[in-house]
Amino acid sequence: MSDVLNSIVGTDGLLIGTIIPFLFVLTVVVFVHEMGHYLVGRWCGIGVKAFSIGFGPELVGFNDRRGTRWKLCAIPLGGYVKFAGDMNATSTPDPDEIASLTEEERKVAFHTQPVWKRALTVAAGPIFNFLLTILVFAVLFTAYGRPVADPVVAEIMPGSAAEAAGFKPGDRFVSVDGVKVETFGDVQSRVSGRAGDPLVFVMLRDGQEVTMTATPRFTEQKDGLGNTVKVGLIGVVSNEQVGKFRVETYGPVQALGEAVQETGHIISRTGQFLKRFAFGREDKCQLGGPVKIAKMSGQAAQLGFLWLVQLVALLSVGIGFLNLLPIPPLDGGHLVFYGIEAVMRRPVTERVMDAVYRVGLFAVLLFMGFVIYNDVFAC
Repeated sequence: MSDVLNSIVGTDGLLIGTIIPFLFVLTVVVFVHEMGHYLVGRWCGIGVKAFSIGFGPELVGFNDRRGTRWKLCAIPLGGYVKFAGDMNATSTPDPDEIASLTEEERKVAFHTQPVWKRALTVAAGPIFNFLLTILVFAVLFTAYGRPVADPVVAEIMPGSAAEAAGFKPGDRFVSVDGVKVETFGDVQSRVSGRAGDPLVFVMLRDGQEVTMTATPRFTEQKDGLGNTVKVGLIGVVSNEQVGKFRVETYGPVQALGEAVQETGHIISRTGQFLKRFAFGREDKCQLGGPVKIAKMSGQAAQLGFLWLVQLVALLSVGIGFLNLLPIPPLDGGHLVFYGIEAVMRRPVTERVMDAVYRVGLFAVLLFMGFVIYNDVFAC
């Protein structure tokens, strides 16, 4: 009995080892996202009826002096801000409610606001996710610095793409596919997500620039959490002597700049991954849903709080990016409608909006079903 209890509530058990870290990671990311909607909406003078972490039955909540219901709900897989005049959590307008609003209530209803206020409020969620990632990286870079190595080749793996392309030990990377690189990590980040794509490398060899083309190949590796992942490699290795491994230290301002740059790289790689995935050029097991996030949260928690914080940063930028996809009922879908409204000088008709929302919601649910099936059965 004690073994069963320990497997559930022990430090390595399901509750403390996985569920609590998962809830921590997801709650922080969702709270920041929804707080972006809330704060910018309030700044724009929009009334807020509810701020919820989770969906479904309310577990605990309270009303603030402005009449907003703050609540924690039973299904912790997301959250929402419900503005005045909304029909549901996706900010779909409720014609009956809007028609019944008083003149004062109409002034603060979401769907009676100028299109720029609505667009800014909707965009604020993903933007706050990106800002959270930048903040986390900036703090970590300031407090702990950043391990780097010079972009110099120490060894060529036999039979690799680099050997076939003519790379030699001592070559120094100048650029990868037209993008300048300064560290060996820069090279890895440019190559890892491009398996199967011919890339042009400019190398410095004996004081002269040499141009070579190599195609990264999918290779299985262990990530920092111990999971097997497939990444693109060309087969070059650095070492402490050649790469001059060191920890770069930054002041707060410089760390902020590095954090912005790193967040931008992650956003770019995320978009690149989804594009390749859509064309069947990425391993589907690299795409994870709630089950995989829960597993990774537990693994990160075992390695320490800093790993958990880094996972929050990575998940936050991912959630922000996905929410900007132009698919209703995601934030990006709303922004598409507002863009059309701004151009046409009138809102999209309710009939068209309803039809598109139904299709979009079906697509989102289908995607969620796919990633959960992927997590549980396929990978």
